[in-house]
Parts: sequence; structure tokens; C-alpha cells
Amino acid sequence: MNPSPKAKAIRGFRPTRREELPRVKRIVVKLGTQVVLDAEGRPALSRLYGLMETVAELRRQGGQPVLVSSGAIGLGARQLGIKPKGLAQKQACAAAGQGQLMSIYQEGFARMGLCAAQVLLTEDDFSDPVRYANLRHTLDTLLELGAIPVLNENDTVSTLELERPVPGRTAIFSDNDHLSALVATHLEADLLVLLSDVTALHTRNPGLHPDALPLAEVAFGADLGVTLEGTSARGRGGMVSKVEAARVAARAGVPVVLASGLVPNVLRQILVGEPVGTLFLAAPKGGRP
Repeated sequence: MNPSPKAKAIRGFRPTRREELPRVKRIVVKLGTQVVLDAEGRPALSRLYGLMETVAELRRQGGQPVLVSSGAIGLGARQLGIKPKGLAQKQACAAAGQGQLMSIYQEGFARMGLCAAQVLLTEDDFSDPVRYANLRHTLDTLLELGAIPVLNENDTVSTLELERPVPGRTAIFSDNDHLSALVATHLEADLLVLLSDVTALHTRNPGLHPDALPLAEVAFGADLGVTLEGTSARGRGGMVSKVEAARVAARAGVPVVLASGLVPNVLRQILVGEPVGTLFLAAPKGGRP
């Protein structure tokens, strides 16, 4: 995947332009519900296997990829034949769908000679120091052993992330966009990639304004001056969520690429430095905690 020997992956390298992306090593890739499922709510196997092949290639070249995958609730809803209403039904769908979601990754990566390892997270895994230390140790060990960690929010037992916001209660992460940003930050990742049905950040909402223009790059701390509207049709995140997650990661020193996971070979294009999606540049060196 790396275009030349000079582009050897370097742990802790912070790219400041696209051409340097081939040098990153520890990468968190978030797959949104629209990427994991097709329009009928079924697993988008061809698309997922294509993404897994790129992840496997990165792993074989010495990279340390980590996946954060949505889709459990959607898969479970299809299995149970319902459109979930209320917290209990959403949790039931998550319980029914998570096993199928993980089996896709386990079977797919096994064909490529790799092991996929499930890690389900709640807010306590980040707010409790002991649990966080255990989580970090586990993820570091999995990466050292050559496994592919596949993370998801533990919707079956989580509640704050599935309920409507309540005054006085602040969620550490409200969706998998924010979860992936926290994972990238705490793992000191070199890059976070957010893949959904969004091709890039635009100057305005392209669904409402046909003249909106895509932004290839966003400088750290930039006043975007864009209209951020709407949420995903089947997921919980929207453009506001993605931009907020990108800012969280960027403040911690992790650059972010926002792109469409519906585009064939998009992850490979990103990792070789092609002009795909929007690159959010990270804080200058010294900004990482």
C-alpha cells in the first residue's frame, strides 16, 4: 500500500498534509451504519470485504488498524422484524445484531489470515481510571499480537447513548463518531478515518444547497462557517456529530479524514494520500496530551 520505501509507517508520526498519510501506523477506522448495511438493512458484504482487505493489507505492512463499527442495531432490527421504538427495543436489537456483526468481521478477517477481536465499550470504560487502564492494556496487547480490534458501543447495557439528551446528564460519547474520536485520542492514534455516506464536509448542506462546495482540508481551529444540519437516516450521527468528533481528535493531536465508505477503494485511496474527502489537520506538536 505504501507507494515507496520512503513512506515507511512511523508510530507517533503526525501528518501535516495528505502526502504524509502513507507514513501513519496506528489508525482508527470508524464504519457508519450506512457503510455496514445496504439500503435494505442487510450486511453490505462486498463493501465490507473490500474495506477489510485494505485493513488486512495495512496490518501485513506493519500498521496497527483498529475498527469502530456501527450496524448492530440495524442488523438486529432486521432479524427481529421490527422498527425499534424506545430504549428497550433498541437494546434488544443491539443484542440480536451484535453477534451477526462480529461474525462478519471474524469470518472475513479469518479468510485473510487475521484474527478479529470484539471489544464492547461503555462510558465507564473511559471515566473509570482502572477500567480505562485495563482497556488500554488490552487494546495495546491485541495490536502487538497482530489482531484487529473491532470496537462498538455496548448498546445492550448502555442507556445514555440511546436515549434522548436529558438536561443535567452529559454523555462522554453519544454515538460511534465520538466513540471513535475517544479511542483514537486515548490510543494515541496517528490517524482517525470516519467513513459514512458523506463524501466530504461542504461549505453548506449539499442536500439543501446544490451549489455547496466540498472542503479538501480544514486547518486546526478553523472557523468553518458552514451550515451543519441533519442526522443520518439509519444511524445516530450526522454532520454535526462528525465535525465535533473530528475536532475532539484534532485537539488531541490526531488528524482526521472524513469520507464516504460507499466509494470503492476509498480507504486505500486515503492511506496512499489521494485527495479523498476532507482532511482535518491536528493541533500543532505539543498539543497532544
